Amino acid sequence: MRFKELEVWKRSFKVSLYINKQMRDCKDFGFKDQICRSSVSIPSNIAEGSERGSNKDNIRFLYYAKGSCAELLTQVLLAKEFGYLPKD
Repeated sequence: MRFKELEVWKRSFKVSLYINKQMRDCKDFGFKDQICRSSVSIPSNIAEGSERGSNKDNIRFLYYAKGSCAELLTQVLLAKEFGYLPKD
């Protein structure tokens, strides 16, 4: 399990834990589901690509993770505007 040694995986794992904790009491269930799923997708794709065994697959899954990062950033910005997450 090489992915556990990757700094990017460690940091994205912590981000996912933070997002899920912050959104625990959110009553907007559709938004909550979407932001939590995108946060989980990032470290999951990094891990899956790392364990696939080929550089081509690893790169492809890193691109998936990058896309999920953009999705999550958009949702975090929205969550701040909606008052679901603190502005800071």
